[in-house]
Amino acid sequence: MPVWIGFLRAVNVGKRQVRMASLRTLLEAEGYEDVETHIQSGNLKVRSSTRSAAKVEADLRRAISAEFGFDVPVVVRTPAQLRTLADEADALESPIAADAKRYVTFMTGDLDPEGVAALHEWDVATEGARVVGNDIVLFLSDGVQAAKLSNARIEKLTGAVGTARNITVVRALAEKWGD
Repeated sequence: MPVWIGFLRAVNVGKRQVRMASLRTLLEAEGYEDVETHIQSGNLKVRSSTRSAAKVEADLRRAISAEFGFDVPVVVRTPAQLRTLADEADALESPIAADAKRYVTFMTGDLDPEGVAALHEWDVATEGARVVGNDIVLFLSDGVQAAKLSNARIEKLTGAVGTARNITVVRALAEKWGD
């Protein structure tokens, strides 16, 4: 059975609370196996007989949103995809300061090619982006809160839904759950 690594968008911020123990119980009741979570920011691993990433994303979103009472978009990757992305994100040369903080925005579906070009051409001295597959590696010198290249802007440019994690979390998940 395939293993899926899931990234929940915008949980455990404000009133959008999802307890990881409750999430594990819910997903086991939904038929997922080997359910694990990592920290409180909505990272999970499940085993499912479903072989389509889009179907797993839709099913997880439906179940989690219904249980917790607010919409929770979900992006999934295979363990191999996660490992490859972590390695590629680490290997990229920063288009801005060498010490810029790195983040990965996991995106659903295909990205609009014009949006991808706009991201690569992003011209703010303290911000840069590189697309790796269907995901985006952000380089931010002034941190997430001050960034003009916000999740909302990335979604508008690419036409896809995304959720970001700092590179430290991505590396930890790749070590824990990557092939």
